[in-house]
Amino acid sequence: MDKLDILKDIGEKVRKKRSDLGISQTELAHRIDKDQQSIHRLESGNINPSYIYLLEVAEGLGVSLSELLTIVI
Repeated sequence: MDKLDILKDIGEKVRKKRSDLGISQTELAHRIDKDQQSIHRLESGNINPSYIYLLEVAEGLGVSLSELLTIVI
């Protein structure tokens, strides 16, 4: 699995969890004091997020960081 695949996998996990919670990208962004475009880029796999950013996203979604980072190889 290469770097781009990993970023897309993380983004898909964020999108699925957000969708399961029934919240918009804007709502998640508001919860973690970010903008909607930032959440969109994360979910699309178009950014390489920092550890702190991922911690904030996990908190905003009410999940553990390990849940977002678990990758099936």
